This record gives sequence, C-alpha cells and structure tokens, in this order.
Amino acid sequence: METSKRDTEDNQSSSTKSDSSGTNNEISNHSRKLQCTIKFSYGVGHVLNDLTASMWFSYLLVFLHQVNNFNNMLAGNLMLIGQVSDALFTPFIGFESDRTSGFWKLGRRKSWHLLGTICVMASFPFLFSECITCSHAPNIAQFVYYAPFVVIFQFGWAATQISHLSFSSDITPCAHERVSLQSIRNVFTILANLSIYGIFFLLFYLEGGHGVNDDLSQQDAPKFQHLSLISIGIGVLTNIIFHLGTKEKVTNRENQTNSNPNESSIEKSAVMHSKMNWKDWLKQKQFYQIALLYMATRLYINVSQVYFPMYVTEPLQLTKSSIALLPLVSYVSSFVMSMVSPYLNRYLGRKPSFVLAAVIGLGSCTWMYFIEKKSDQVYAAACLLGLAGSLLLITSLSMTSDLIANNTESGAFVFGAMSFTDKLANGVAVLLIQYFHPCEGCCPACEPYYRNVQVFVPGGALVIALIALCSLIPQTIGLRGHTAVVQVMESPVGTHEEAGFEQCSCGQFYLPPNSCSACGFMPGYNRQDLARTVDDSDDDYYAQERKPLLTRANINTPTRDLKVL
Repeated sequence: METSKRDTEDNQSSSTKSDSSGTNNEISNHSRKLQCTIKFSYGVGHVLNDLTASMWFSYLLVFLHQVNNFNNMLAGNLMLIGQVSDALFTPFIGFESDRTSGFWKLGRRKSWHLLGTICVMASFPFLFSECITCSHAPNIAQFVYYAPFVVIFQFGWAATQISHLSFSSDITPCAHERVSLQSIRNVFTILANLSIYGIFFLLFYLEGGHGVNDDLSQQDAPKFQHLSLISIGIGVLTNIIFHLGTKEKVTNRENQTNSNPNESSIEKSAVMHSKMNWKDWLKQKQFYQIALLYMATRLYINVSQVYFPMYVTEPLQLTKSSIALLPLVSYVSSFVMSMVSPYLNRYLGRKPSFVLAAVIGLGSCTWMYFIEKKSDQVYAAACLLGLAGSLLLITSLSMTSDLIANNTESGAFVFGAMSFTDKLANGVAVLLIQYFHPCEGCCPACEPYYRNVQVFVPGGALVIALIALCSLIPQTIGLRGHTAVVQVMESPVGTHEEAGFEQCSCGQFYLPPNSCSACGFMPGYNRQDLARTVDDSDDDYYAQERKPLLTRANINTPTRDLKVL
C-alpha cells in the first residue's frame, strides 16, 4: 500500500514538474524580445496622429488668428470643442476597444486604428483650408463650418491613439520591451514633428519667395493647406506599414473564457478573479494618481507647444520663419532624449527619471522668463524644452503601462481615461488663456501676456506633476490593493501524513529525505540524520504568515491543494 502511494506521488510530482517546466517555457517565449521589424512597424503606427497633432497644437491658433482673422474667443472655442470632443471620445473608445473583438479579422486594436485613420483622412485637410464657398462670410458662420470637421477629426485621432497605446501592452508583457516600444514611438513622434516644421519652413520660401512680408496673412492660406495634405499622405503610408508589419491575435471573448474545458472550476475562478474591468479600475487609488501625473505632463507639453509660436513672434519679435525653425531645434533635442530615455528608465528608475525631466522643464520655463527681444538664448531654452518634454512623456506612458501590468484586457480603457484627463485639461487651459487675453488683436499688452503664459502655465503643470509623483513614492506602481495570486498544484493521494510528507516553513509539502522543492531547505530538520528538532518556536509565526487570502470561496477539489502566495 505504501509503495503504491509512493508510485502515485512520483507520477504526480513528475507531472507537476512537467507542467511547471512547460509554464516556464511558455513565459520565456512570451517575454522574449520583439523583432526589430515589429518594433519599427509599431513605431510608425502613430505618425499620422503625430503629424496632425503637431499642426493642430502649433499652427491652428496661428491659422485662425492671422489667416482667417478669428477673434480670440472664437479661436479658443474651436480648439475647446476639439479637446472636449477628444476627452469624451477616449473613454468610450477605450471601453469599446476592450469589449469588441474587431472586424475583418484585424483584431480589436487594429480595427479601431483603421477606423480612426479613415476619419482623420476625411476631416483634417478641411481644418487648414479656407471655408469652401464661405471664405468671406462672418467669422461665426465659418466657425459653424469648421466645428463638424473638428469633431470628426478628434474622434478619429482618439481612436488611433488609444488603440495604438493599448496595442503596446498587448504585444508584450515585458516592462523593458514596453518602454522600448514607447521610446521608438516617441522617436517617430519627434521625426514627425521635425518634418512638419521642416516642410513648413521650406513652403515659405519655395512658394512665397524671399521677398515676402514677415507677417502672416490670408495670402499664406495655401501653405497651410499644402502642409495638411502632405501630412495626410505621409501618415497614411506609415499606417499601412503598421498594419502590414504587426499582427494581433483575433480573440473571441467566449472562446477566451472557455478556452480549456479540462480546467477545473477553481482554476477558472482564479483566472477570472485576476481580470479587471472599468469598474475595478475606478476603485484603484493609483489609477487617479497616474491620471493626474499624465494630465500634468501633457499639459506641460501641449501648452508650451501651442503658445511657443506666439511667444516667439510677440515677446521676442522674431521673424515668422522662426515659428518653424525654433520648434525644429526643440524636437532635435527631443529626438536625442528619446534615444537615451530607455537607459535612464532602466538604470535610474521611473520616478527619478521623471524628477530629472521635471527639473529640466522648470529650468527652461525660468530661463524663458528672462530672455530679451531678438536674443539667441531662446534656442538653448527651446533645447531644454525638448529634452524635458520627451523624457516626461516616455516616462509617464511607461508608468501607465506599469499600472496596467498584466491586465491588458482593459488596457484601452486605462489609456482612454488618461487621455480624457489630458484633453479636458488642455481644452480648459486654452479656453481660459484665450478668455483672459488682454486685447482683440495685437497690442503692447500681448508681449508680457504670452511670456507669462509660456512660463507659468507649463511650470505650474510640472509642479502638479511633481506633487502627484510624491504621492507615488512609497508605492509600487501596478501593485493592486486587493489582488490574490493563486497557484493550483497537485496534492498527494490521501492525507499528507499517510504518505509521509512534511510541511516546510515556507508552506510547501516535501517528502524526506528530499529537500523542499520551493526553497531548497528542510526547516525543522537536522541535515545529518533528518531528526526533528525540539525547537518549534517558528511554528506560530509561519502559521500566521500562511493565513489564506481567499476567505469567501467554495473549494471542492479533493485531489488538489490551493496555495495562496
């Protein structure tokens, strides 16, 4: 009888080891490095959004003010409509992207990415073109004309952004690989912005010649239109590369839930318990902390990008070619930082990297306050602006991926919620800045106003970001407050005592004279004769340490043990 039990246990032990080995191999294969072609294809998948966002934030107000002659409130309200629309669309798109299974066998993320691409293509060129048949109509009539295109564009932009961000969490579970993907994505973001400013700089001279006035006017409208069409052409090409170069698993939600019919009910319960939906995220404290940090990061980047051309042309009184050249300098420095940021995140960590970026950003804001008219110091300040923005964005996105961890089933909702706070804050900020503008057109009061906007709004956003980061310092990002990690393992036949098993202080059962398979030791036994020692002082301690985390569960598994880690 004893021999039979030993044979049964040996078979079960070898089966458990085999299962463990298979699991380890599966994890190893799942965590391996992604191919360079996949990384490249992923990186270019957001270029269309980057090109259009660069024009939206850098040149929309310039186009509306100085080409279409919109007043401050109308221009600000049009941008507010776009930002609020984006803010409302992002959580909806995130929820639907997690819930649906996609179409045309593309997968849920790539399906929404394609839908967003189509919407951006169909709407964006109209935003930087003169009103068709109504170019001489009152501003309010042109406002009504542009508003629907703004809403369609923002829906498409949000669909592309959320699906692309969440795809990075789906494609690999490795934290370092996710940082690498975000860095590559940011590299192409910078290249996209560089191309916008470079092409725009060339358009002024190839189309306008060298004898043009230094002030923008309605005669410059074709330059904005041509730039928008070039952006759409480049972006569509890169999105095609993204769809051809990456693969997404097409999952059926019912099949995913019932994929293994031989799985026991306790195994299925453990899997389902680890999943999180949007309601679970709203109960997580870190969800709000990361959202505040991400919102402040985006506020710093976007406001400094929107009003940098105004800062260049009004307080510093530089030529209109500078609104293309100075952002170009800023994005070159961003490109350099994007190459360095993965190493900073790996060796310094997320939080120290973010602090470093915030210090650089605050330094650039302080410097901009003291720069005088026509000064070349603005080039160095623009360089610091680019360094800070790149490192802040990569680190905050990596923190968001850390927050999601393995709960990729609802990753799109998380990124959508983060983007909701970002877009809403930016829209409100731009509206308030336009509302408190001291005059309708250009006047002497504009010079200190745009200087203060460029300095204090981004600087204040960085202070908010640092406060949010301080609240995260004692916490491990991604560690849930009420998550139980459950391991199901085979039990010996009959009771442990009948089969001759002993329980190690770590909680694992082992068969003397073998050592514990979990920790390699046999606490409570001499190494020479395996005799039980008289010291049982640690029994109460380990009994408390092994207190189960699952207190409300009906477990009916006669041949299995449930180990709570």
